[in-house]
Amino acid sequence: MSAREYATEEIAVEWRPRLCYHSLNCVKALPLVFDKDRRPWIDPTQATADEIEAAVDRCPSGALRARRLRGSARLAPTEVEVKPSPDGPLLVRGPIRIVQPDGTVEELPRAAFCRCGQSKNKPFCDGSHRDAGFRA
Repeated sequence: MSAREYATEEIAVEWRPRLCYHSLNCVKALPLVFDKDRRPWIDPTQATADEIEAAVDRCPSGALRARRLRGSARLAPTEVEVKPSPDGPLLVRGPIRIVQPDGTVEELPRAAFCRCGQSKNKPFCDGSHRDAGFRA
């Protein structure tokens, strides 16, 4: 499934479903903007651009990205940070360059990498660790 974009005049929110492992951080941060039971599930008209940018920044997988259409954009991190989440994926933030086995290269600002070995979307986490009972 390809990326989907939801925008106002100030900000565009991009969602990449294949990177999402459904941490629900976005829903918890801004339930009026991110409502998993609504279609479309993202409504950027329900908060300010600053609030949306802050909520998107809480997305551990990089499935959500925000782009300012007006005003100043936040600076992207320049250092890499690697943090194992309790009983979940390895969370990486910073400039990440992923080279797939077929040679495809992807540049990401953050990603959640599978640690349990059960993901059907390796190297990315797809949330399979929950059903597998992964503990670490």
